[in-house]
Amino acid sequence: MPKPPAQPFDAQGVARCLAAYGLDHLRTRKYGGFVVLESGPEDDPIPHARLRRDTVHLWTLEIATHSGRWEKTGLRDVRDKLIELLVTTLPWIVAPRE
Repeated sequence: MPKPPAQPFDAQGVARCLAAYGLDHLRTRKYGGFVVLESGPEDDPIPHARLRRDTVHLWTLEIATHSGRWEKTGLRDVRDKLIELLVTTLPWIVAPRE
């Protein structure tokens, strides 16, 4: 059975969570089964992290490497809990970059 795709409201929910933590420099977008967190200019975005939909309710967290590849973290939980873990446990991932 294929994994369910991310929905536009998932990206909006992640954006609301990030705004609640004061991370207004980050924006989100839906891309297939992912919600991507990025910053920088729209035409040359800087990827920070992405959530991959695993089941209807569970997501996994992946982090962008310096080379632009995605690295799995092994973290799997509900969407908002993963955002909390990302912000509190891995704050350098969501810090502003130039």
